[in-house]
Amino acid sequence: MPGGTRRAQKPHTYVVDGLWPYAVMDHHLGAQVAQAVARALAEAMERQKISANALAQASDVNRQVISNVLAGVVWPDLLTVANLEGALGEPLWPNHLEWPRDESGRRVQPQVEGITRQRDVDTAEREERRPRT
Repeated sequence: MPGGTRRAQKPHTYVVDGLWPYAVMDHHLGAQVAQAVARALAEAMERQKISANALAQASDVNRQVISNVLAGVVWPDLLTVANLEGALGEPLWPNHLEWPRDESGRRVQPQVEGITRQRDVDTAEREERRPRT
């Protein structure tokens, strides 16, 4: 197949450690960009307190497509991203050319502050259950 077969898998399948959309990803740049779009979309929706249904109406993007982008089960296309950005009034596409390079020279998405790995989630949950003294 021209261009390889790595698009045959869903973006979230490239998670190495943690939970989508804050996980550590393997070196598939497309999957990292899809993750960054999903994270930016989720955070914009939360900031603006807009539901997937309301965003679907405002953007002319199907609600299920929005849910699929958020879950990392589809590769978001240009029209989808452009319509969502227009409705939200915020950029969703990351400036991935500014991402740092790893030791082999490949661009890698910078890690986001906060809970990014499963062990961080587990630690946070343990601390939450710990009795206060």
